[in-house]
Amino acid sequence: MKTTQKAITLLVTMIIAVVFVFGNTVNAQQAKAKAWPVPDKNKTMKAAVNLKDASVISSGKEAWAKNCKSCHGAKGLGDGPKGASLKTFPGDFSGAAFQGSTDGELFFRTNVGRDEMPGYEKKIPDANERWALVAYMRALKK
Repeated sequence: MKTTQKAITLLVTMIIAVVFVFGNTVNAQQAKAKAWPVPDKNKTMKAAVNLKDASVISSGKEAWAKNCKSCHGAKGLGDGPKGASLKTFPGDFSGAAFQGSTDGELFFRTNVGRDEMPGYEKKIPDANERWALVAYMRALKK
């Protein structure tokens, strides 16, 4: 009996180890996003709404939940349920590298998308709602 329990314990431990290693390997295989150049005219674009207004941020949060959260995660850490299946890591929006982008750069990237990231200019036709997304992205800063 003790031999059977030891064998089962060893087998379960090995299965857990394999799942752990495989799970971490899958995420490690995601490519880091390449540089995403933005045309100069878009870099300096100014928001059509007040990005610090609480109602604008709230509207952006609602749009985020519908359009972005599944890949980028609730807090913009790139840990959404669909994010792990992407070839490219969705990014950490809370960090200095992302937050160092201008509002115009964020708006441009949201509008046009690239690779696995869809563009939202047609999906969200209201430009103010897309600017609200930028406001919410700013609110993700650590």
